[in-house]
Amino acid sequence: MCMVIFAPIFAICAFATCGGYYGHLQVKVDCGDRRQSNLSINIDFGYLFRLQQVHFKAPLCEAEREEVLFLDGDLSSAAQLFVTMGVFAFLYSLLATIVYVFYQNKYLRNNRGPLVDFVVTVIFSLMWLVSSCCWAKTLSDIKTATNPTQVLLLISACRARENRCAATQEPLWSRLNTSAVFGFVNVILWSGNIWFVFKETGWYKTGQRYPTRSASGKRSSEMRQRLYSESSFDQPEESLGPFRQDSFNQSRGDFSKQVQRQASISQSQVSFSLPQTYLGKAVVNERENNLASQGPRIFVNEM
Repeated sequence: MCMVIFAPIFAICAFATCGGYYGHLQVKVDCGDRRQSNLSINIDFGYLFRLQQVHFKAPLCEAEREEVLFLDGDLSSAAQLFVTMGVFAFLYSLLATIVYVFYQNKYLRNNRGPLVDFVVTVIFSLMWLVSSCCWAKTLSDIKTATNPTQVLLLISACRARENRCAATQEPLWSRLNTSAVFGFVNVILWSGNIWFVFKETGWYKTGQRYPTRSASGKRSSEMRQRLYSESSFDQPEESLGPFRQDSFNQSRGDFSKQVQRQASISQSQVSFSLPQTYLGKAVVNERENNLASQGPRIFVNEM
C-alpha cells in the first residue's frame, strides 16, 4: 500500500518542520534626542508558540531606563495538535507496516484486521484535515503577532514621532509553510488510502457478490435486443423478400423428399419377416411348394 511507503515519511516531515522551528526578530530604536541611538532589540520565539510568554526589553527615550514588553497570543494548542497528530500517524504507520509484512495471515483472519484498519484510517484522515486547517490558521496568527509593524507598535518609544524605529531582521517562514503543506499532503495520502483499505474488508467483497441495479438494467436491455433480433426470423412469408421465400420453398421441398425416403426405408423394414417355425408333423408337399418362395422353414421335432 502507498501508506506503508509514504505515510511515515510525510508524517516525520510534518511534525519535524513544525516542532523544531525557531524564529528570530530584530528591531532597532533610534531616539530623537540622541541620548540613545541604534539600540537593537532581539526577540526570539519558537514551538510551542506561547507568545504571551515571550518578553523583551525596549528603551525609553525620555529616561535612561527600559520597559519589559510581551508579545500577544497563546497559539500553542493548534501547534501541539498538529505535532501530536504527526507523531501518532508515524507510529501507526510503522505498526501497520510490520503487520502487513509479518502478520498478513492474522491480519486477514475473520476480517477483523481490515475493519479495524479501515476505521483507524478514516479517523486519521479526519484528524489530519482538522489539525492541518487549525495549524494553517494558527500559522497566519503567528505571522500577524510577530509582524515587525505590530511589534513596533508595542514599544512606547516607537509611538513618538521624533523617534525612529525599524526592523533589521525578520523571521523566516519557509519552514512553517512547509509544515502546513506536509499537513495537507498527509490529508490527501490518508484519504486516498481509505479506498485501498476498504477493498480488503468484507463489506467490499459482499458488495461484489450481488450485481448493481445498473448492471441488471444493462443485462435486461441486452436480452430485449436479442429477443427482438430473434423475433425478426418469425415473420410471415408475405413479409419476406423473393429470394428468401424461394430459399424457404426449396428447403421445404428437400424436407418432404427426406420424409419420403424415411417412409420407404421403414416400409421395407416392415416387409422383412422372420423365418416361420413349425411344430409337429411334416407339412404336405403342395403346401411346401406354395410356400417355397417365402424362405427357409425350420422343423422342430416334439419330444
